[in-house]
Amino acid sequence: MIGIIDYGMGNLFSVSKALERLNVSYFISESKEELLKADALILPGVGSFKDAMNILTQSGLDAMIHQFVETGKPLLGICLGMQLLFEKSEENGITKGLSLLPGEVKRFSGVNHKGEAYKVPHMGWNQLSFTNRSSLFKTADEDHVYFVHSYYVDPKETDVILASSFYDVEVPAVVGRNQVYGMQFHPEKSGKLGMELLKKFTEIAGERVGMA
Repeated sequence: MIGIIDYGMGNLFSVSKALERLNVSYFISESKEELLKADALILPGVGSFKDAMNILTQSGLDAMIHQFVETGKPLLGICLGMQLLFEKSEENGITKGLSLLPGEVKRFSGVNHKGEAYKVPHMGWNQLSFTNRSSLFKTADEDHVYFVHSYYVDPKETDVILASSFYDVEVPAVVGRNQVYGMQFHPEKSGKLGMELLKKFTEIAGERVGMA
């Protein structure tokens, strides 16, 4: 059973509908006790990094997420949810993140190396290139996925980058280490490839249950 963390800043509808299309059992909850019982968790996110971390901290959901990860069960952050997995963000001043992965979140400059302006936020379909074929993506084909973001992750250690895209700079699009995964794009809005990657994450949870 997949638990979707409800903290008031995630696109719960689109994520839950995607899981329904995959015929995957899920529940949506803000209860720490219920979420800890899930086989895997999804941390969605839309909006401000600082606001999201304030809510997670004040509700105690940040501590629950750490407790969940310590059990070895898989966690997936989507869009802002992926950024929250890292140590800090420069959005609206420096804000500490969940620190589950090493690195920080930076804003697109809006000006390329030629001094030409480019559009921020990054919004639309971009090519996904796999840089590290982990077990999650052994058979996934490279294709375009759908992004909507003004900030991107700058990891301290490049081995956490499983796939990337390019928008003036290299954009880590999929990250992962020790059952903690993140997708900067919206897999639930990214057509066949997005649904395939989301399905592979749910299979990790299923495989873990099968081995328990």
